Amino acid sequence: MSITGFKKQFYKASQMVSEKVGGAEGTKLDEDFKDLERRADVTSKAVVEVINKTSEYLQPNPATRAKLSMLNTVSKIRGQVKSPGYPQPEGLLGECMTKYGREMGEDNNFGGALVDIGESMKRMAEVKDSLDIDVKQNFIDPLQAVAEKDIKDIQHHLKKLEGRRLDYDYKKKRQGKIQDEEIRQALEKFHESKELAESSMHNLLETDVEQVSQLSSFVESLLQYHRQASQILEELSDKLRERVNDAQSRPRREYTPKPRPAFDFAEVEHSNGGYSPAASSPPAYSPAPAQYPGASFQRTSIKSRSREWTDEDGEPCCKALYDFEPENDGELGFHEGDIITLVSYIDENWFEGSLRGKSGYFPNNYVEVVVPLPH
Repeated sequence: MSITGFKKQFYKASQMVSEKVGGAEGTKLDEDFKDLERRADVTSKAVVEVINKTSEYLQPNPATRAKLSMLNTVSKIRGQVKSPGYPQPEGLLGECMTKYGREMGEDNNFGGALVDIGESMKRMAEVKDSLDIDVKQNFIDPLQAVAEKDIKDIQHHLKKLEGRRLDYDYKKKRQGKIQDEEIRQALEKFHESKELAESSMHNLLETDVEQVSQLSSFVESLLQYHRQASQILEELSDKLRERVNDAQSRPRREYTPKPRPAFDFAEVEHSNGGYSPAASSPPAYSPAPAQYPGASFQRTSIKSRSREWTDEDGEPCCKALYDFEPENDGELGFHEGDIITLVSYIDENWFEGSLRGKSGYFPNNYVEVVVPLPH
């Protein structure tokens, strides 16, 4: 730094200390300049804040924004033209719905609906990407140019104006010790900086036509986005309405439990103590002969399957474990939970019983004897 430059810095610092500490008064700027400065300051703050809030509106996740900013910087350094885009929440939701809808199967009504919504959400994400591009090109970038050029110019001129004011006030108070020519030059530089600052602030405030035009572009982009999103959602709504009508027109399928597996007590010596289920469905059976052996029940062991049973305390009965639909003449049909009166033992696979005034035979692995058989 030259001696002249050092002296100027000393003058400005001395004058600032005198004003801040000593209460000395400096040259006052006129009210018109102060009003212009105030309006330019508000406009500058508005431009910067609107840029930030618009970016947050388009890309709400701050962590993702920071990551994308870093990736974009790296891409520029590497000379890559295309950089990764912001992961739209509509796209993430669409991927999730599509994934699980396809796993369920599109023949499943719920799964098909998830696929329909997922595909629509991914289309909306593409529309949102287009909105991001349009708003950045037609709104954010022009405002960013104002912030980087016009507003920085104003800040530069105001800073220079304040420095020249301090320099002029310092020299003016030391008139006699400092030559009049030097004071006159300081005053001219002060007015020069004041005019430049006024001009730059005036230019910023007179660009409101451009700024309103940029706001109009922003609103047009939003309107286009919402129109396309509305069209996608209307198409989706029609599809889902058809699915609802189709589901309501289908007969409801009743749940029919599969026959429970029964214990197999045979070949106990090969058992390891665990549960050994029989086949998951009752064994196949053939129609019983027209005349089948039968008599009253006698006291006997359950292992003596060729004998008859009786119970002195009352009629033996059994409880239905599953529904049984008769397929042949002479068979007795019943539903799960029915109590059937046992009439006779036919063979190792069949009982004869009566229920609600009807008699017939039925497979014994569909029922459980209620009255315990004596051993």
